[in-house]
Amino acid sequence: MYVIIAGGGRTGAQLAKLLVDQDHDVHLIEDRKDVLAHIHKELPTESIHEGNPIDLEVLEQAGIQNAEVLAACTTRDDINLLLCYIAREKYRVGRTIARVNNPRDAWLFDEKFHVDVQLNQAEIMASMIQEEMSLGDMMTLLKLRRGNYSLVEEKIPAGALAVGRAIKDLQIPEGCVIAGIIRHGEMVVPRGQTIFEVGDEVLAITDQQSAIRLAELFKRPG
Repeated sequence: MYVIIAGGGRTGAQLAKLLVDQDHDVHLIEDRKDVLAHIHKELPTESIHEGNPIDLEVLEQAGIQNAEVLAACTTRDDINLLLCYIAREKYRVGRTIARVNNPRDAWLFDEKFHVDVQLNQAEIMASMIQEEMSLGDMMTLLKLRRGNYSLVEEKIPAGALAVGRAIKDLQIPEGCVIAGIIRHGEMVVPRGQTIFEVGDEVLAITDQQSAIRLAELFKRPG
């Protein structure tokens, strides 16, 4: 995957390093001398491009015309928005990701500026705290559709409401699908008549509200 990263601060540099380690074709743009000195110690020289990330000549030298993803990680929200807009409008980059520095600017990071995914650290942290408090022992394995849905897993303890009851007899939330049950190391394909047992590891795809209600059925009693 060909990735352009604008901004070589902690976020951009760490992202670049992770992607390089995964053998992606990564090109990071940065114009601050002190930051460049640091990232030259972390990344291959051919991955680093010195210059202003909103300079079209610099973007093209980094190969934005070939990029599949642009990650705008600078410390300025206006530049991150402009980069996403340019990437999609001028260079038809398929996927854009933008860092939100000021949470008050988050409302701007949408389809108007061609932002596919916004990284709002304050919102992510608040969501994680809420999720930890509301889901109990349920584990989130994967976020889907910009975080609107999740693949979750929970091992059913003795005494849970779901134990001994069939899927069809439980009030499974509307926004939730039971995707699989791992029982004694084997995958059980869930059917309406499948009865939950103690120790079942349940995999489900669910939205946030449904996950909270599902956790009530599977949680440890008391």
